[in-house]
Amino acid sequence: TPERVHISRTGSRARAQSSWTYEHLQQKMSENGALPLRGKVLTVDTMNANVKKVDYAVRGPIVQRAVQIEKELKEGVKKPFEEVIKANIGDAHAMGQRPITFFRQVIALCTYPQLLDDNKFPEDAKNRARRILQSCGGNSIGAYTTSQGIDCVRHDVASYIQRRDGGIPSDPDNIYLTTGASDGIVTILKLLTAGEGRTRTGVMISIPQYPLYSASIAELGAVQINYYLNEEKCWSLDISELQRSLHAAREHCNPRVLCIINPGNPTGQVQSRQCIEDVIRFAAKENLFLMADEVYQDNVYAEGCEFHSFKKVLFEMGPEYSSKVELASFHSTSKCYMGECGFRGGYMEVINMDPEVKAQLTKLVSVRLCPPAPGQALMDLVVNSPQPGEPSYQTFMKERTAVLSALAEKAKLTEEILNTVPGISCNPVQGAMYSFPRITLPERAINEAKAKGQAPDMFYCMKLLEESGICLVPGSGFGQREGTYHFRMTILPPTDKLKIMLNKLKEFHQKFTQQYS
Repeated sequence: TPERVHISRTGSRARAQSSWTYEHLQQKMSENGALPLRGKVLTVDTMNANVKKVDYAVRGPIVQRAVQIEKELKEGVKKPFEEVIKANIGDAHAMGQRPITFFRQVIALCTYPQLLDDNKFPEDAKNRARRILQSCGGNSIGAYTTSQGIDCVRHDVASYIQRRDGGIPSDPDNIYLTTGASDGIVTILKLLTAGEGRTRTGVMISIPQYPLYSASIAELGAVQINYYLNEEKCWSLDISELQRSLHAAREHCNPRVLCIINPGNPTGQVQSRQCIEDVIRFAAKENLFLMADEVYQDNVYAEGCEFHSFKKVLFEMGPEYSSKVELASFHSTSKCYMGECGFRGGYMEVINMDPEVKAQLTKLVSVRLCPPAPGQALMDLVVNSPQPGEPSYQTFMKERTAVLSALAEKAKLTEEILNTVPGISCNPVQGAMYSFPRITLPERAINEAKAKGQAPDMFYCMKLLEESGICLVPGSGFGQREGTYHFRMTILPPTDKLKIMLNKLKEFHQKFTQQYS
């Protein structure tokens, strides 16, 4: 009816006027700063700027492309290879290493305690499981633990350190269980980062370095201070280079921390005792906090090389140093012969930390409640493994020795084969799980890479992936001297697959060099 049409038109005009008035009001309020214009609250422009600076090459663009290629292979896309060999990361079990039987038995018992009645499990495994469960709330590994970690595990870690270091005491109160070593490293860096401008904390890291350090420094807004390892001397550390780096950094920041990775990642060097003493003297003289990343402490292969913990050397140097130098050292369940990366177990020991700062550290770790309880249990087994006379001892030692012997064999094999390739030079892999060979690239390849906006060794590694299915990490992701190029490759694949991979790499390098010469 006409009345309804009139009402309808009137209603429409009213709604339109109301909508216009609301939008006009919003616009006016936005212009006056009272109300922001509508849009995403979180954008790349409004997010934490430090996060955008984070780069983690170990899982960067090449690895992402490797995952895509794996999907393409499953979908039937034809490639010049049948599988992707991922030699980009130190993930032992993913590369085929078998878990240590005793460790998995105890974890199974902790996770499903009804198995304690099963006679298939040895008594020493059951005893370890009962002890761990009795230290957990409700006798369950699913309960929260104390923030610093399960008490009996921290005591076992302290006992392990004391045995390892020839009787030098270790206090369980100085032990913090962590979510892998990475968690402890980031936590200590958080405590140390302070100041603004020229007073901002500077963190000295080796180049090449493990990208956890550069990424954490960027995220925290600290200042990265590079010191270069000497490739010509098997990636050794020179005190004169530390001094040069420190002196230059004091022009623009406040260097407070010196980070050491021993055995080295990505370079595989093992530091001599003399080198460690020199580093400790340098840290004492320059008043630096020492961070010792020792997650590869069982991975030493080269004749004449031996692992020395920073704590042991520090205390053997006497009270002039042992009572003064502040040290945090780190270990993990992820490396060595264990390779249990996914459990995220680890610990850190702090030495000479100010009691008030230590209270702040304890508060800080309490914010994340606790590390994963299964990871803590696994860490306990690493530091409290089967002993002579126990039922599991012989099997445990056989498995442990087999893993470390195979790694030593593969370290030697990698060095030997790579050094037969013209244009590739590989230092001895003294320890850890990686080789970091230097590659000579033709000028044409370097220019083409730069034209594409890529680092030359990134260009090389991407070509290698596309043509051979081998996934490596370019040296530029770890840092290297200007004008030099490298890649990092794990030595973890099974020996037969490693030989295939090295021979494919050899063929590719020769073809690549010929193509761009």
